[in-house]
Amino acid sequence: MPPHCDAMDGPVVKAAIRALDAGDAGLVLPYVHESGEKEVGESFDRAMRARALGPDARELADRYFFETVVRVHRAGEGAPYTGVKPAGLPQGPAIPLAEQAVESGSAEGVYTFLSRELKEELDSRLGNVTALAAHTDDSVPAAREYVEAMLDFEVFAHRVHTAMHAGSHGDGTTGRQG
Repeated sequence: MPPHCDAMDGPVVKAAIRALDAGDAGLVLPYVHESGEKEVGESFDRAMRARALGPDARELADRYFFETVVRVHRAGEGAPYTGVKPAGLPQGPAIPLAEQAVESGSAEGVYTFLSRELKEELDSRLGNVTALAAHTDDSVPAAREYVEAMLDFEVFAHRVHTAMHAGSHGDGTTGRQG
């Protein structure tokens, strides 16, 4: 799961805000699994009624709706619900770049970042394999260390390839991800 789907500044809560502001629960339903639509719809209706009771009730109703939508979203991912996180938490460099790509329609920034990161990681792992290869005849423990590094490099390459060709979760599933 991306590190911010359950944050106040994440896409799920942003969709919930748009839904409340527009009075249209349909704006948040794409973020929840089909089995959660009824619960989200009922929560939306309660929140909309409570919002009309004044500013304090509106704030409480909005929070209730955000919590419900994020919880149902997480359940649809098969992930535990740990509450709605505050806005501004660290997301790492990939999420903001991916968001910029979605907004701009260009993956160039994400591509540049990920290709540089991948090259550095592959070079580092292969460098370790190469350095250890020179000592494989020294002893069985040295040869084992080389084999571990070599297999680590190969498995890493395989995992990257698998992730690139897996569903939206990177685990072979095609469910929603927040």
